[in-house]
Amino acid sequence: METRADDFYPTRLERPIDAFERKDPVIHSQGKQRSDGPLSETELARYERDGFLVFNNFLDQDTVRRFREDLRAYENDDAVLRSEGTITEPGKQEIRSVFGIHELSARFDRLTRDSRILDMVHQLLGSDAYIHQSRINFKPGFHGKGFDWHSDFETWHAEDGMPRMRAVSFSIALTDNTPFNGPLMLIPGSHKTFVPCVGRTPEDNYQSSLKKQELGVPNDQALKQMADQHGIQAPTGPAGSLIIFECNTLHASNANMSPWPRSNLFFVYNSVENQLVQPFCGNKPRPDFLGNRTNTAALQPIAAPDLRHTG
Repeated sequence: METRADDFYPTRLERPIDAFERKDPVIHSQGKQRSDGPLSETELARYERDGFLVFNNFLDQDTVRRFREDLRAYENDDAVLRSEGTITEPGKQEIRSVFGIHELSARFDRLTRDSRILDMVHQLLGSDAYIHQSRINFKPGFHGKGFDWHSDFETWHAEDGMPRMRAVSFSIALTDNTPFNGPLMLIPGSHKTFVPCVGRTPEDNYQSSLKKQELGVPNDQALKQMADQHGIQAPTGPAGSLIIFECNTLHASNANMSPWPRSNLFFVYNSVENQLVQPFCGNKPRPDFLGNRTNTAALQPIAAPDLRHTG
């Protein structure tokens, strides 16, 4: 497949090429928009350096409890289990992820519009934004499988047609994150480098990759070099904690062999100035629950969203 003229991050190649420095800024706002946002200069500098930020106790415990009740309801809902946006563990009927959760849950939809969050999004992306993807990730005790090392942007670029690195992920823990229940691992500083991956992307790759990702995974040598240079961090904290990470930050998580489940809300904001084009892997676009092409109007903030009610 020939590389397109508008492809600044070629990947899914026949032969490996070296990693290279990203071509986009990490923080897109400037001047007043940057200085007036909720993130301090210290926090912005840390995000620019590491590619992620951690805030413990972002949601109060009553709100977390309500989201956990929603999660249990989804686990017992046959319609949710049969939905194309519900991904089960390999070879099992246990839920791994439920995608498009902001369209399934009014409570989650209101959370995505929380001005505390959107103000940070605008400060980081330098523009209005919309939801590119949302989901709940489940990792049950004893049996929850891990997620391989990857850059989200690599997949969104190749399989969804996201042109540039101008998106940010928010992950809110619904359960305590401990060293034992498969917490998110990140390589700080990895967001500054794009690692092209090898391998032709088959049509409808998502149907298998969401259970176990094999394409779009950097090779062992590239990962070791990055980890040797920057180290690995695995933030832990109580339920309600928030991790914000840049779309190109390399991350993964181990299997959960502890008795304690790990679940989190996950939503991705993409700049309205970075809307999707034809996928760079040459295939047809993935479904909207993975790469939203329909509801891409700028989200309007809610100053104090009521997260108590589902209606």
